[in-house]
Amino acid sequence: MPITDLIPWRKKEPVEQAEDRLSLRTEHPMLTFQQEMNRLFDAFFGRSALEPFGTFGEGWDAFSPRMDLSETDQEIVVTADLPGLDDEDIDVSLSHGVLTVSGEKKQEKEEKGRNYHRVERSHGSFRRSIPLPCEVDDGKGDAVFQQGVLTITLPKKGDARTRKRIAVKAR
Repeated sequence: MPITDLIPWRKKEPVEQAEDRLSLRTEHPMLTFQQEMNRLFDAFFGRSALEPFGTFGEGWDAFSPRMDLSETDQEIVVTADLPGLDDEDIDVSLSHGVLTVSGEKKQEKEEKGRNYHRVERSHGSFRRSIPLPCEVDDGKGDAVFQQGVLTITLPKKGDARTRKRIAVKAR
């Protein structure tokens, strides 16, 4: 028995059974409500309501890359994991104390067999903006992309390097 026979709203019914159900709708308002909700779920998700996101959710993490920010007395270092991208797909900009890393990925996969020809295309982009904790010398910034990891080094400005400690007094 196929799984679709177990899902009542996805069955293919003969016309006679459909007419019998129409007569039940007038007798049972909850049955009508359930069928209408099932129809709405199918229309919204485009597939069975049992697996609403299908394979769509697999790529979400790829469009929000993980980024780490570390700070020393001399510089700020930002590291971003960008697997599967090339250096020409990445854009790094710094404006008004906000570092922005964006990128775009296009992929095409083609399979040919004796009786089939399948082409899958995917496209996605991301944009992450990080406010920096201090002023940096934007003219001396450096970005290196190696083996899927982007490392951005931003030297601090002269007055941002010196850190003054303030004594905490208990009362």
